[in-house]
Amino acid sequence: MSVNQIQATSRVGRTFPGLVITVYNWARPRDLSHYERFEHYHGTFYQNVEALSVTPFAPGATYRGLFALLVSLIRLAGEEFNGNDRALALERNHPYVQAAVEAIVHRAGLVADAQTAQNIRRELESKLDDWLSKARTIGGAKLKYQVKSKDGTTLNLLVPAGRGKWEFSTCLNSLRNVEPTINLVLTDQAPDDDFRTPQPYIEPS
Repeated sequence: MSVNQIQATSRVGRTFPGLVITVYNWARPRDLSHYERFEHYHGTFYQNVEALSVTPFAPGATYRGLFALLVSLIRLAGEEFNGNDRALALERNHPYVQAAVEAIVHRAGLVADAQTAQNIRRELESKLDDWLSKARTIGGAKLKYQVKSKDGTTLNLLVPAGRGKWEFSTCLNSLRNVEPTINLVLTDQAPDDDFRTPQPYIEPS
């Protein structure tokens, strides 16, 4: 329950005033303790959050986050590739591009091993190949990092996650985002299983 309260209080009030209501169960000693010591508990509950285990450059992490990291390092290095319309101007041998690749590969070698660093280099080169391929004019369209409104003349380099098939340039807004959210429909109707007639148990021969 403490995790739920932490999640809720971390998010309400970001845009508008918010209210968090915690319902305690008097029959649970832990809930009762939180209620009786609420001020201290509420003031220190972040210490109850367990640290997440992290495996740097694991396949799942690089699959979902490597391209966003590459684009960020290249785009923020200077003005050459910074503008939204500068995704089209990518040059493989540009110092910003090479520096970004080497920085990521070097980091992979430090926190993992030489084999991981080689694998990361291959993945980065592959992503650059795809980026350059996408940067070529396709039917008169031009490439931008993000297209706010489709006009038929521009293409997205960064594809938002959760809007279709995962592509080489799919980019998460946050590395905490893993899958798109789903909507739940709550109903008071009992599950179908509750209306089934219990079957007699037959002991196997």
